[in-house]
Amino acid sequence: MSNDRAALARYVVEHYAAGASLMRLAEDTGRSFGHVRRLLLDAGVTLRPRGGSRPRTT
Repeated sequence: MSNDRAALARYVVEHYAAGASLMRLAEDTGRSFGHVRRLLLDAGVTLRPRGGSRPRTT
């Protein structure tokens, strides 16, 4: 893994763990959604379910 890719992977892992969405990380880094997703998966991160948290309506 190149140094730049490793640094990018650390960035997305850290921010994803802090709650950033894949879409937000893709926008922030100028990379595609799929690229960010692949970096997270390659780093062994378990992805959150799609859709984020939504308020309950009961």
